[in-house]
Amino acid sequence: MEIKYLTRLKENAVVTWPTTGGKFSISPISMEEIIELEAIYNGGKPFPTVLRELLYIAGEHCHVLDYGIYGSQAAMQEKARGWLVRGRRNLSIPRPFFVIDVYNAGNQFLFVYLDESQTDPIVYEIILDPNPFEDRPGLHSLEYTLSTFIDDSLGVFLSGYNPF
Repeated sequence: MEIKYLTRLKENAVVTWPTTGGKFSISPISMEEIIELEAIYNGGKPFPTVLRELLYIAGEHCHVLDYGIYGSQAAMQEKARGWLVRGRRNLSIPRPFFVIDVYNAGNQFLFVYLDESQTDPIVYEIILDPNPFEDRPGLHSLEYTLSTFIDDSLGVFLSGYNPF
């Protein structure tokens, strides 16, 4: 697969973090797994180009995204969807979406909509139990495209700071 948008991530597949000397590597998932995910979460239609690139070069592990401890992209998708209805919650996201990052003990995740007909979709965040002292709504746009979000987060990481 040709990488058009996430070239900087691909070029930094192995990074030595300046502050600690620790090595970090991205790792991909197979095209077969991507096609399976497209069948499950996008009705068999290809994902937006940037999402496909992300999964192809860093779908198993990425320096700047937290995929949790779930063992696969499919498991992470199902876990995040389960958080929408956990406990007293009865939330839904009525459009097709794909989770790109899970964090904060099942209370938040980042995702992209799959039905926007964009090669580089906007990143959204859902906060499942909003803090009443914060003015962030439960579901909101981060106002970054996926490629810009990855590139900006990578810049923070390469500068020696935690991107999370």
